[in-house]
Amino acid sequence: MTGARGLLPGWVAALACALAVVVGLAGASAAPTAADAPAAGASAHAATLGPSAGPSAGPSAGPSAGPSAGPSAGPAAGQPAEPLAAIDRRHGLAPLFGDTLVPLEWMPPGTSASPVPSDEIFPPQQLTIRFNHKKHVGELQQTCKVCHAAAYRSAKSTDTLLPSPAKTCDNCHDVDHRNLANVVAGTEPNGQCGYCHLGDEAGKGGRVAKVVVPAPNLKMNHEAHLRRNIGCAQCHGQIEELELATREQLPRMAGCFSCHARSAAATGDAKGACVTCHVTEASGRLETTFSTGQLVPPVWLHGAAHTPDWLDRHKGIAGANSELCASCHATEFCTDCHDGKVRPRDVHPDDWISQHAQAARQDNPRCVSCHQLTTFCGDCHRRVGVARDAPSANRLAGRRFHPAADVWTVAPRSPQHHSWEAERNLNACVSCHTERDCATCHATQGARGGQGVNPHAPGFEANCVDAMRRNPRPCLVCHATTDASLGACR
Repeated sequence: MTGARGLLPGWVAALACALAVVVGLAGASAAPTAADAPAAGASAHAATLGPSAGPSAGPSAGPSAGPSAGPSAGPAAGQPAEPLAAIDRRHGLAPLFGDTLVPLEWMPPGTSASPVPSDEIFPPQQLTIRFNHKKHVGELQQTCKVCHAAAYRSAKSTDTLLPSPAKTCDNCHDVDHRNLANVVAGTEPNGQCGYCHLGDEAGKGGRVAKVVVPAPNLKMNHEAHLRRNIGCAQCHGQIEELELATREQLPRMAGCFSCHARSAAATGDAKGACVTCHVTEASGRLETTFSTGQLVPPVWLHGAAHTPDWLDRHKGIAGANSELCASCHATEFCTDCHDGKVRPRDVHPDDWISQHAQAARQDNPRCVSCHQLTTFCGDCHRRVGVARDAPSANRLAGRRFHPAADVWTVAPRSPQHHSWEAERNLNACVSCHTERDCATCHATQGARGGQGVNPHAPGFEANCVDAMRRNPRPCLVCHATTDASLGACR
């Protein structure tokens, strides 16, 4: 027993040595060589702009790294970082991988009415970088405010809302942007200039292609919208579903109208006037001429699209809503055509001056769709002397506008009598005359200073009660309240 007990430790020691040799050989066959071992952080950052899984993920794509992964996760001492050329950089070049069509429900509201943003409002951009919003927002759980904090305090459309590389990008990427004239690239692939910037020579000589995002020709207060709990997606669509965000994700006017075109009782601070959002000239009218083109109404806006048939259609739109036209056009714009300077021949014929009197007497509604009777008509008539209140020097000697008194004013009444003309087309009368002119003859003698000429048809007294009850004002133009002739009408 003593000898056996003394041999036991030696046998155990021999078995332990044999096991150690086997384990050592197995471990040596599985260990990576120096050339095969990428840095732990490099493989993670290599997929920062691309999804961590999917058919497009190259051999460098590994588990996604959170925003805390920085330069400390770089390659081990003596181990080179994975070369930039080995990284799949096809992601972040378009809204969707492969530049496929973005579903309408991911686009900004109003895209169905306006498929593309206006070049005049949002000038074209030059995006010389690649960026994957879906990766950053969806996988890395970064909010819009992380990169676009400036939007939360922006009150003007000219504010720069792109992220600051030094304050934002450098937090996760192995690069130093503190001096933009001398950017220091790191050792990891995600810190190389070519990782985000496009071009074969990106970073050469410390230069990259400039990103150009012109300020919109629009008034916009991001802070005010965000303060009212209007989220980014309500104007820009589902950015978290996309990779590169382009100008296609900029707002559409039709989408803005979901808040800015409500009824007066519900509009609140979201006013619907054009000048609420559009930039204006000193005159207060909209600025319509830009380097990228001429701003014109969209197809869906009150039928006012300036399409090839606009010359024939515009009269109806102008007659229905002249204020819409006046938001962009001055009066001179209309009169240049309609007042004879460059007038198209299909507006009025060449001898219209001699014909227009008959059209006006017929109460043609097209006159008032363009002309103001008391100004346009009256001013012209006074200027040429064909008006009661025209300056004496302008009056046409020996000529009169109305027929002779024995036809126009003296009984018996004929079809040419002024009373019939007034009943047929009072608008033509008031373009030159006021109530005072009528009252001079028809008002009650004494109290109203008239001549007491009764303008009423026979039997009027039988119905005057209803007329006075509906509207007593016309009665009181000629009659004083104490006039005995009103007694039967009260």
